[in-house]
Amino acid sequence: MDSLWHASVIVLVLLFIGGSDANPAARRHSQLDVNHKKQPLQTFRPYNIAHRGSNGEIPEETAAAYLRAIDEGADFIETDILASEDGHLICFHDVTLDNTTDIASRTEFAGRKRTYEVQGVNMTGWFTVDFTLRELKSLRVKQRFSFRDQQYNGKYNILTFDEFILIALHADRVVGIYPEIKNPIFINQHVKWSGGKKFEDKFVETLLKYGYKGKYMSEDWLMKPLFIQSFAPTSLIYISNITNAPKLLLIDETTVPTQDTNQVRSAVSPTFFLYQVHHPKTPSFQRPFLTCSHTMK
Repeated sequence: MDSLWHASVIVLVLLFIGGSDANPAARRHSQLDVNHKKQPLQTFRPYNIAHRGSNGEIPEETAAAYLRAIDEGADFIETDILASEDGHLICFHDVTLDNTTDIASRTEFAGRKRTYEVQGVNMTGWFTVDFTLRELKSLRVKQRFSFRDQQYNGKYNILTFDEFILIALHADRVVGIYPEIKNPIFINQHVKWSGGKKFEDKFVETLLKYGYKGKYMSEDWLMKPLFIQSFAPTSLIYISNITNAPKLLLIDETTVPTQDTNQVRSAVSPTFFLYQVHHPKTPSFQRPFLTCSHTMK
């Protein structure tokens, strides 16, 4: 499927310009100290955001794709967060594993194919929520599109959110993270955490565990830059009450509804305006402050 991504933030498409070894993540993490003095994020210019890593050449959302993007100058590495059956947060774009892993060839998982309703549409496939983290880690990732370089297919596995964060923290300069909390309604329906916690709670807990916090351009934020993004307005509002990190509401095509409130683009902005009017004492950091287009055609 041909795609064209439109965003109100400037995104740099990172192209392959150098070589890569088989497992660059292991090399990087063994050599670098996360606490050493680093070159700061350059905030005087538009940010270069590596969408799913350097996925034009290396399979998306893998350690190698993110490390290559950092080598090529990305200010932020972007990822999508989903969950496994046993509650681990993973970096993966689709709720199904079909398009970017070898799941279809794994005969031991043939019986796991399911049909679920996702955003009002019935989808059939192998869903992340039906596999434990150990099972997901046994899969191998491949390129989404046949016209992309296929030489790295099968070399890498699915990342956890923790592993993704460590890639950014072990870079030799300050590199921000740009995670999207993906399909929160669906995830909360199928994955249950102890203590009544939700997907959003586990997401923010992971960020806080590694010290990601603070308003945009605050001292904390500059040390560990972060933008939280989602297509689900209510999810961002919930997150706003447990972290003051900056957030972005993503919107799709004009006729495509949000992931939770079933609203089209024209209704999204009024919703957030009304939220602010009815919560006048809510500090500004507790409101999603930017809406941006993230559409695929």
